[in-house]
Amino acid sequence: MIWGGPENFLAMGGYAFYVWGSYLVTLGLVIAEIVLLALRKRRALARLRLRGTAAQGDR
Repeated sequence: MIWGGPENFLAMGGYAFYVWGSYLVTLGLVIAEIVLLALRKRRALARLRLRGTAAQGDR
């Protein structure tokens, strides 16, 4: 496809709102997933540490 320049590429043939909006939504969801995974990992590690501390206290 011949775009004819950067402005035509960014305009995406008149569908720029939908194309770039889709990219932004996807990027936002990927970032949210990464953040949520990091939070879940932190919580899981904290739970394991608490469980290990409780097990040592029982001895």
